[in-house]
Amino acid sequence: MFIRASRSQGRTYLRLVEGYRDADGKSRQRQIAQLGRADALTEDKVHSIIRGLKRHTGLPLVDADTAHFEPSRSLGAPWLLTEIWRSLGLDKGLQQALRSSYRQFDLEGVIRAMVLNRLCDPSSKLGVLRWLERVHLPGVDLRSIDHNQLLRAMDALIEHREAAEAIVAHQLRPLLDQELSVVFYDITTVPIHGEHHVDGDLRQPGLSKDTHGIHRQFALGVIQTAEGLPIAHEVFEGNVAETKTLAPMITRLLERFRLERVVVVADRGLLSLDNVDTLEALGREQGLAVDYILAVPGRRYGEFTDLMDRLHPVLAEQAQAAGEEAVTETTWQGRRLVVAHNPERAAEQSANRRRRIERVDELGQRLAQRLDNQDAGKAGRGRRSSDRSAYQRFHKAVIEQRLSGIIKADLAAPRFHYDIDEAAWAAAERLDGKLLLVTSLNEREAGEIVARYRSLADIERGFRALKSTLEIAPVHHRLPDRIRAHALICFLALVLYRVLHMRLKADASLGLSSVERLLESLESVQLHQLHLDGEAIQGISMSAAQRDLFKRLEVRPPHRDTVA
Repeated sequence: MFIRASRSQGRTYLRLVEGYRDADGKSRQRQIAQLGRADALTEDKVHSIIRGLKRHTGLPLVDADTAHFEPSRSLGAPWLLTEIWRSLGLDKGLQQALRSSYRQFDLEGVIRAMVLNRLCDPSSKLGVLRWLERVHLPGVDLRSIDHNQLLRAMDALIEHREAAEAIVAHQLRPLLDQELSVVFYDITTVPIHGEHHVDGDLRQPGLSKDTHGIHRQFALGVIQTAEGLPIAHEVFEGNVAETKTLAPMITRLLERFRLERVVVVADRGLLSLDNVDTLEALGREQGLAVDYILAVPGRRYGEFTDLMDRLHPVLAEQAQAAGEEAVTETTWQGRRLVVAHNPERAAEQSANRRRRIERVDELGQRLAQRLDNQDAGKAGRGRRSSDRSAYQRFHKAVIEQRLSGIIKADLAAPRFHYDIDEAAWAAAERLDGKLLLVTSLNEREAGEIVARYRSLADIERGFRALKSTLEIAPVHHRLPDRIRAHALICFLALVLYRVLHMRLKADASLGLSSVERLLESLESVQLHQLHLDGEAIQGISMSAAQRDLFKRLEVRPPHRDTVA
């Protein structure tokens, strides 16, 4: 039997024809079945006919000699993240910003691969290549990507940094309130490897915000919206003073986004009177209303001792009467100062300080007793102590417990001696549980100012995601531009992370507590590929619950005809 084609009225029709011999032995042909129009026979129908014939004739459905199965590839998370990437317009935007005539590879696809890797399986650039062997990234020929292309893509990203960041800002601008945008700014430190120095080195020794020790690092500042969406970032040297980073970041923000009014909310480490003056000056220069809510590190300013002498009794009485946090306001340096008192937090801080003082005091008494015993001729265990060694050990304990303002050792005295400053102790307790905020928002209620600042706690989770889920550190790059490119890739990953977080938060019935749990739940969505008789046949394993999850996240589920 064979297939015969015939033409009628401009269309091609297919028939199944059988050859046979008649009674006279002459060769004849007869039609067995009419298969219909050739253009109506889809690939699925053809394969269905073939499988039906094999099934009813007992022939094997798959010829082991001609069939070849590719290893299955993870599709769920890469598909979801790619759809978010495309919905934000980052695919076409970066293609436009990074187009070049001398790069002969898919630059946007390579950058997308590195960004998605930070969310799915963060690792080194060589680790990205190993990850690409296990996943399917829609629209990207993963077999052609090599380590050199990853590095060239990073270089291109920084070479066209201004254009790339302008595209990102353009895509994110519709998500901002143009009339009044409340933005949160914070800065973190990122440890980095390497011993050698290069020109313009960002890797500088500085105080780590994680370990509080001195490490070689760089600093990363990020501005996020009130919803936690990252909209701007900047890389600084590892030893930069936090107070010096706020003005450049706000300047960058105002350049990227056409905002009528912006309210900057920042943590204690970023407050300085110079920063306040700079924010006010920026608003005048740009013709905008630039307001601020900045936390005040009260223990750094001696003038707050007198202020708390006056405010603490009133706040404590209000908190006790209401059974909750008390809020009041006054002025500081000619600006509005909002003060909140949390009695539970105050009790916790005071008890913790008392325990630390008692531990150091107990150490001091032991050291003094040992020296007295030696003077009386009573030998103790171990080496003989001296007043100098006692001072050194005691002073180290005071520093470690951060009590140098309360416990004072007289290092110049001939004999070991120390005092506990009861007045300083009492002053410190009056600051316990206090939140001090300096603000230019004079029309807002004091309670609203506190609530706005407290929102910073949720925003700070973005930094935790940078260091946990996205694993921005440790960094193995040494060139400043490569470090900046790495930070930009992590920033783009953080944008996708927070968009997913916002969608999860909008639908609590999904039952997924985090983006990490979401991506984990999609790991079993796999792409399978079979090569049979020179044809590639694709299939996707996906449960009904996973298909519904895609739809509820406003993402179309993957289909074998759309995953290429």
